[in-house]
Amino acid sequence: MWDYTQDVMDHFMNPRNVGFIEDADGVGEVGSLACGDALTLTFKLDKQGRIADVKFKTFGCASAVASSSVLTELIKGMTLEEAARVTNQDIVKHLGGLPDQKMHCSVMGQEALEAAINDYYKRKKGMPSGSSKGNIVCTCFGVTDLEVKKVVHENNLTTVEEVTNYCKAGGGCGGCHGRIAELIEEVQGEKARTKAEKKPTRPARLTNIQKIQLVQQTINEQIRPALRADGGDIELIDVDGNTVLVALRGMCAQCRLAEFTMKDVVQAKLREFVSNDLIVEEQKDTAGTSEA
Repeated sequence: MWDYTQDVMDHFMNPRNVGFIEDADGVGEVGSLACGDALTLTFKLDKQGRIADVKFKTFGCASAVASSSVLTELIKGMTLEEAARVTNQDIVKHLGGLPDQKMHCSVMGQEALEAAINDYYKRKKGMPSGSSKGNIVCTCFGVTDLEVKKVVHENNLTTVEEVTNYCKAGGGCGGCHGRIAELIEEVQGEKARTKAEKKPTRPARLTNIQKIQLVQQTINEQIRPALRADGGDIELIDVDGNTVLVALRGMCAQCRLAEFTMKDVVQAKLREFVSNDLIVEEQKDTAGTSEA
């Protein structure tokens, strides 16, 4: 049995906004009964262009019902521009998480919303939907290359198994696994190239002020986010020539791997972004210690 959160079970047992709006401004239909999941989402706008009413009808598991239900709650009151920025990760976050094998249900909700918005612009505004069908990659579940690349990019997927969890592609005969792997490599390769292009270039020679500023910038942008993700932090104390004095804070201060963090994280990043000659030293925090 799947390990569902309380929020998932609440939206499954008490789904919000079930139904179909007959005079809907936008209609989105995704999935198919043959694939085991299908979702229809309809919405109605008010005079200010905000989503006044939204309803869904779905055929699927508890995750599909819960994902659709929470999505309708999320987008009520939004403009279409705001709703278009809602991601499958937003759906998962508001449900308190989903099992890996059920992540495709959140993607299905996002795709239905996108289809409904495209339908509105096409029918009501006479504008092109802006979406391309792409080429079928997974014939078992009718998933296109564009859909695979989208979930890979937005969720930073790196394996065929993860792609299957998010959009079902590859979950049938397995004949498309090779093509899915190629698409993953294309997306991740492009992201890596983009990241490399954005990497700041180091000046050939740094003044003391430039060095201090670049050290602080690197700490703020490259080092601190990773440490804070594990409950720690870092503070720049001083820069003396090529010696950078820092202090670890939070969980990092008591961590047994602090020495590893200083050398393989802090010093490595500062040498990468500032100067190869930098040596990082830690200022030990002795506050609160006293003799017995």
